[in-house]
Amino acid sequence: MAWTARHGLAQPRVALAYGLLIALGEAIRRRPPPGAGPTEPADTAPVSAAGCIAYALLDGVGGDPVTQGVPQGPQVPQVVAVVLGATLAGAVGRRPAPDRLARRVLHSAFAALCCRALHQLGALAHRPGYGPYHAPALLLLLALTVLCDALVAAALARSRQGGGYATALGERLRALPGLGTAVCATAVVTALAPRVAGLWVLPVCALPLLVIQLSARLGEPAPATRRQTVASLARATEIAGCTPAGHAGRVAALSRAVGRELGLSQEELTVVEYAALMHDVGQLSLVDPVPAGATEPLPPEQRRRIARLGGAVVRQTGVPAEVARVVEHQADPYREAPLAARIVRTVNAYEDLAATGACGPRRALERLRGATAYDHEPGVVEALARVLARQEPPGRAALSALTDAPADAE
Repeated sequence: MAWTARHGLAQPRVALAYGLLIALGEAIRRRPPPGAGPTEPADTAPVSAAGCIAYALLDGVGGDPVTQGVPQGPQVPQVVAVVLGATLAGAVGRRPAPDRLARRVLHSAFAALCCRALHQLGALAHRPGYGPYHAPALLLLLALTVLCDALVAAALARSRQGGGYATALGERLRALPGLGTAVCATAVVTALAPRVAGLWVLPVCALPLLVIQLSARLGEPAPATRRQTVASLARATEIAGCTPAGHAGRVAALSRAVGRELGLSQEELTVVEYAALMHDVGQLSLVDPVPAGATEPLPPEQRRRIARLGGAVVRQTGVPAEVARVVEHQADPYREAPLAARIVRTVNAYEDLAATGACGPRRALERLRGATAYDHEPGVVEALARVLARQEPPGRAALSALTDAPADAE
């Protein structure tokens, strides 16, 4: 920003056009789902991301090269200044997320540096120039940019949320073939088309991504309603006196941490969290309440009956069928249950044992390890032990995130 202020903004009309495109995409950015964390895999502002990269790759407008005393392209500090300024302008009224803002600036600067290096070395101008290989060269450069962004995002996710780096990187890479491909293609077109058609073509190039972004934003009420339903059912057991205050939230937050430790994807973690929040709703159907809401000391048949009752209730809420399946099978022998159900079963048992005062956390883990022949999978118990060794149980964080999420959850 200081460099640009000192040397002046070269070709301000071009910078303003791309800045407006970036700010528009940022202004209509879709809010991420609550609890997604600061570095969720999917970009919630694809138009803005494409505009940032396109400006970094820009080499000409209306037949004239964009030159500022160098072979091709805007200066890298100017790229950073325009991207940073436009992103902040589009986020007016919302608290910008430092992680996301840093990633946006870093991948734009990386693309600009690589593109300018290729121009200065003559790679794009002489081998074979602006012929049929120019667009593929930009696509290759974009692939490297996206890969670097995924590496940084995975490091940030691991530092904030824990778990393995390979798992976090895998989540980011799995999210790229869909929306990531569309962003890269739009960025290349938006960088090349103005060279021939001028700046007026920018809205046309960005229109497909804009439609996708607006459609995703309009489709948000249904998931929001679903999250409210899940939160209401989770609190209903506490209000009815079936479970201790905060029990569902503690089980959900710890289950999500264990699932992340085991390498589950973002979608699988959401299933685990929802199932953990509603794992005790079957107790609402009981005539005689369970003492202290602790189902772990109950006979196996009674635990399975409560789980089946809970699954029947969950199926009426509109949540994915996989969530109801996890709730139904949480009390089954672990070899017959899906992995998400094993996680919820083990974490709930730990919470019941440690929170009722029957035994402390260390003794609760010992009892879980002693039941790995039938009730608890050894791998899940050890993952729980590693999570507990790194942090304290997160409390009501998961439950409050569903209803009191900030406007900018990234």
